[in-house]
Order: sequence, then structure tokens, then C-alpha cells
Amino acid sequence: MQNALTQTNFKFPNQKSFYKGKVRDVYNIDNTYLVMVVSDRISAFDVVLPKGIPYKGQVLNQIAYKFMQATADIVPNWVVSVPDPMVTIGHVCEPFKVEMVIRGYLSGHAWREYKAGKRTLCGVTMPEGMKENDKFPQPIITPTTKAHEGHDEDISREEIIKSGLVSESDYVQLEKYTRAVFQRGTEIAAKMGLILVDTKYEFGKKDGKIYLIDEIHTPDSSRYFYLDAYQERQNRGEAQKQLSKEFVRQWLIENEFQGKDGQIVPNMPDAFVNSTSERYIELYEKITGEKFVKSDVSNVLTRVEKNINAFLSKTKDLSLALSKGEGN
Repeated sequence: MQNALTQTNFKFPNQKSFYKGKVRDVYNIDNTYLVMVVSDRISAFDVVLPKGIPYKGQVLNQIAYKFMQATADIVPNWVVSVPDPMVTIGHVCEPFKVEMVIRGYLSGHAWREYKAGKRTLCGVTMPEGMKENDKFPQPIITPTTKAHEGHDEDISREEIIKSGLVSESDYVQLEKYTRAVFQRGTEIAAKMGLILVDTKYEFGKKDGKIYLIDEIHTPDSSRYFYLDAYQERQNRGEAQKQLSKEFVRQWLIENEFQGKDGQIVPNMPDAFVNSTSERYIELYEKITGEKFVKSDVSNVLTRVEKNINAFLSKTKDLSLALSKGEGN
């Protein structure tokens, strides 16, 4: 019995490559489709923890799919099918070499830079006299380069265009899409009693057309505050109540682990694993406003492989039919 999916090692027909990220396993099928399996692995402090969290992958995958659907009228996205609660299959696109980070509030990395005395981030000027978690007059875009190894680096709009990382016309379009998708996400979050604080988007190109790729608006890529009592907390100088995996980091810190040299990842008791799973389900319900329906995890690895193969088989049959002139 396996109820958390932490490893995949599938071999699909026409598989060209396999990439294992901290959380996601990505299979390239015939340079046509990307199969993205959102595992139950969990990372903190740049370290993948030893135990998986049941339903975490399903939570992240289904949140991302919901927001891809909710923004499809703004920008086309890479998604073709979600054949399993933990799997998204989409078009292979050539990714842009920058991530579009957009911030509505002075939080996280932006606050750390501001606190250190900097008033310019990625070429964008930040107003004087702001406190941590204050709202910017207008959301700011602070792009980063996509590092193959190590950490992403801040970069300005001017540097991106001058270096040729992205053409000026494409970059202008990426900014428009970023602002519009963030605005939509902000409106949806407000209806759920949340504030979308900051997030990042990845884009790619296929046949000369720009697509939104990867995932959006999950707790992996976005920071949310609770709208209720936000202003009161700001007025009192208190920390904001966050909807994120911050509770996992806090548990690790309490158990003397912050990813530093010589530190050992603490044992994860079943009670902590189960409570973390419940917290992720709470995240899903709060962000989407929908009841979470648990998938069958009695043998999750077999289920995922079977559902992916069913999709690939169906598309192969369709391709054969079209090549023979059927189905027109």
C-alpha cells in the first residue's frame, strides 16, 4: 500500500527525456507533449524532505488547473489534458529564459532588499516610507533569470532586452499578460477572503505564439495573506496571517533544521505528515472555494501510470486516424 507518490520512473512510448525537479517529474513525449507529474514530495530550505505528503500533489495540480482555466481568455496556456488528479499534460513549448515575478505588496525578497536600504529592485523604483507587507501603489514586475543551477538572479527589463534574452516585442507582451493574469488572480483571491501578495509566471513559445506554461497561483509559486484583519495587523505592526507552507518551515526550525551545513533533517512523525496533508487540503479549499475530493491512493503509482498511458494511447489512435484521413 502506497499512499504518497514520491518517485516515478515511468517509460512511456516515444519518451524523449525525463526531468526530476524538487516536486515535479516531467516527461517529454515525442517532443510534442510534456507530461508533468506533481508528486507528493515536499521541499523546504532547498531540501527535499524524506517523506511525502499524501494528497499534496493533487492539491497543487488541481489548483494550477483551476487557475489555468480561469485565465485562458487572457492568455493561451500549455494545458491539453489533466488525465489524473496529479498529472497535467500539455504542449512542448520553448521556455523564455526569464520568470515574470509580480509583486502587489512589499514582502519576502522585496522587503529584505528594501530593509537593506535599496530602493530599486530589477530597475523598478520602490517608494520611500514603506513598511513590511505594505501595498505598492501599483503592482511591480521584478523578473529573474532562470538558473539551471543555483539561485535565480534579479534582472531588469532593460537588461533582458539589451542582452537579447527576450525580444522587446515579446517582453512587452509578457508584461501585459503578467499584469492581466495577476489582476484576475487578485480578483478571485478577494472573493475567497484572500490577498494574492506576489507570484511568478513562466511563459514559452510554440509556433510563434506565446503560452503560459508550468503552473500558476499555487502555494508553491504564490504568497497569500488573509484579507480579514490585514489592515489592522499592518496598523499594529504585526506579522500577517499567511496561507502558505510556512508552517512546514516553522516546524523544521523548531527541530533545529534550516538547511545549513552539518544540520540533519529531523525525523517526520506520522502525526506531522498527516497534519501537513490536512493543511494542504485546507489550502485547496480556501483558495478554490471548493470541497476537496480525495483521489484513490491505495496504489497511486499504478493509477497515475495507467491514466497517462490511456491519454497517450488515445492521442496516438487519433493521430493515426487523422493521418489516414479519418475523422475529418
